Amino acid sequence: MAIRGDLKNRLIEAMPNMRAFALSLCGSADRADDLVQETLVKAWNKLDSFEDGTNLKAWLFTILRNTYFSQYRKGRRELADTDGEYSSRLSVQPQQQGHVDLQDLSAALAELPDDQREALLLVAAEGFSYEEAAEISECAVGTIKSRVSRARVRLAQIMQLEDGEDFSGDRYGSSVMVAGDPVTRG
Repeated sequence: MAIRGDLKNRLIEAMPNMRAFALSLCGSADRADDLVQETLVKAWNKLDSFEDGTNLKAWLFTILRNTYFSQYRKGRRELADTDGEYSSRLSVQPQQQGHVDLQDLSAALAELPDDQREALLLVAAEGFSYEEAAEISECAVGTIKSRVSRARVRLAQIMQLEDGEDFSGDRYGSSVMVAGDPVTRG
């Protein structure tokens, strides 16, 4: 690409003014330098679209301004995560394993006696307190606690689990398997 006349020199002469304008937009010298550089690259690649006799400075400032606002809009949609810290914390449990675990849990629950299954599901899965589950089942609170405890032990045996963490890391599946205070409704 042949550069017409002194266009190259005029581009270089416009750099201090472009940097000052970029600095007023960005507020950061490093970002302003990057913006000026990107503007010059874009202008250089589009020199054939510049018409001799028109205002080069206005053309460059238009490119600079449009580049800045494009970067600004893009920056509002994106998260700067240069060290990968944020993205490393994002995760989704694979659905396949959860589905298989749910099938295993359903089969194991079916093997429990009715009273233990009912107590366990009321307390662990539905989130009722022991008192509420006892009222629903029309029995003593101690009976519900005993049924839940025996159901958890039996499920662990059936599913060959040592603790609730072995059960897919899922909050509901683990609550069925892990002893402790039941989740209360919020």
